Amino acid sequence: MEAADNQTRTVRQVQVKPNYDMLAWRWMRYSGFLLIPLAFGHVLIQDVIVGVHAIDLDYVALRWANVGWRIYDALLLGFAFAHGMNGVRQVAYDVVHSPSGRKAVNWGLFIFWLVIFLIGAVTVIGGVRSA
Repeated sequence: MEAADNQTRTVRQVQVKPNYDMLAWRWMRYSGFLLIPLAFGHVLIQDVIVGVHAIDLDYVALRWANVGWRIYDALLLGFAFAHGMNGVRQVAYDVVHSPSGRKAVNWGLFIFWLVIFLIGAVTVIGGVRSA
């Protein structure tokens, strides 16, 4: 036991250049941390406290009269859809093996996510106008 204690250890730090996969991995961890309370809060408020039987067009209009709720719903949409797109990206990686093909998949899915998120966010955040 003493021989192992007397040995010195060499610790090397390796610098890893950030790439798309690393950024996607980090984004999934950080956004997932925020997505969990957003999703649970949504289910708690909409399904437990209010109840699905009470949700109608008037309720949605009243809820979306507050810009905070519209931002909340837009974030929920963006984070959940991003997680879905990352899952599609991982499945596509099982089929696409070339670096250029994977780059095309990454860009294609990112642009698709961005377009759908922007359409949804504009609809949710800017879609309610009083008559």
